[in-house]
Formats: sequence, C-alpha cells, structure tokens
Amino acid sequence: MSTFSSSTGNGSEELSIPEICDKLKDCESKGNLGMAIADLVLEYSPRYLTKMKVNFSDKIDSLSPDYKRELEETIAAFLDGTFQKIRLMKQQGSFSTLHTPVSENVKEYWDMVARKCPGDDIVSRIRFLKYLLSGFCMFVQEIPGHPVGMPFPGGDRVDFIEGVYYCPVRTKAHDVDAALCPFCPAEQTQEIGYLKPPVNGSSHRKQEYIKNIYDYHHFNG
Repeated sequence: MSTFSSSTGNGSEELSIPEICDKLKDCESKGNLGMAIADLVLEYSPRYLTKMKVNFSDKIDSLSPDYKRELEETIAAFLDGTFQKIRLMKQQGSFSTLHTPVSENVKEYWDMVARKCPGDDIVSRIRFLKYLLSGFCMFVQEIPGHPVGMPFPGGDRVDFIEGVYYCPVRTKAHDVDAALCPFCPAEQTQEIGYLKPPVNGSSHRKQEYIKNIYDYHHFNG
C-alpha cells in the first residue's frame, strides 16, 4: 500500500500521505474525522500492527526485562484495542452521531504528521498508522495518546482519576520533535520526579533527556 485511494467524480484518485493529511485537516467534526480515520486505518492489514509491535520491542530492548515486558503488553493492548474500536464504531455507524467540533490544534497535528511521513515507503506507512491511531484517540475519543496504565520509570503511570486523565510527561516533551504531548488532552501529573531535565545541564545532557522520552515513550513505527 504505497498510496491511498480516494473516490472522486472521475474515478479513483491516488493520494500521498501529505495529501491525505491535508484532507484530514478539513474534517470539522469528530464524526467526520473519525470516519475518515476509520477508512484509512481499515485499509491496513493486521501485519502492520504486528510490525509496529516488533519495531517498538526492538527500540526498547535496552530496558530491564520486566519493564520492557510491561511496556510491550501495554502498547500491544493499546494498538489492538484502538484498531478494533475503530472497526466497531464504523460497523455500528457511531460516527454519524458525533457532531462536536474537533479541537483547534487538529490542523497543526496533521501538519506535523505530513512532515514526519513524507514518503510512500514502509517506514512512512507504519508511522502514519501510528499517528492515525493516536489522532483517533486524542481528537475523536478525547483520551490520551499514551494509554491509561502506561508505565514510566520511577513508577509513574498515565492515570484516569475522577473523570480527568493525567500523564507524567504531559508537559515534559514539548521539545521532542513529533511528540504527541502538545496535542494530548491529558493534564500533567502533579509533583512527580519522572525524567526531570538536568538543572543547568550541558547541551549533551539535555539532548539525552529529550532522546530518552522520544525513543522509549512515543513508539514511532
């Protein structure tokens, strides 16, 4: 699947990922965006989800076995669960009932995705699927891009408490290129010690801090 098809009055039009992102930016309601994402996600075969899991497992191979296993299980459940949720909502016609406007930063999100998925190679396609699933969570369901229960070093997790989502890295990764955090509806978990940037640290130490968040907690394809 190097390109995606979109029906037009003249037949079938092949679109690149950046062109698809431009169309997704035009979706003004959660229902319209959800349906558009569903049509794209359900074009993928299950092997793409499998490849995403393998890539993520390889990326966190340096972590301790117990922590790695917990992360793998959390992300696998998130990917599979979101994929099936999208499939079910489309089958049930649920998107037609979602008339609430999407959040204002949705256009910025798809601009970022277009920059990060410029080609039609396997890496771009897998990464685009990750962004589609995360975008569905954040903009259609209004839940965090990191799944509830996702563990972070030190014992902090993404939580759901009294109707509010909390994430320990919500405000910690704004300097991470392509991070989900700036678009996430979660609030910052209060008074935590996770991954605090080095005080008066060198440029090397600051970049190491940023790289740790990006490599281990944004599961890019």
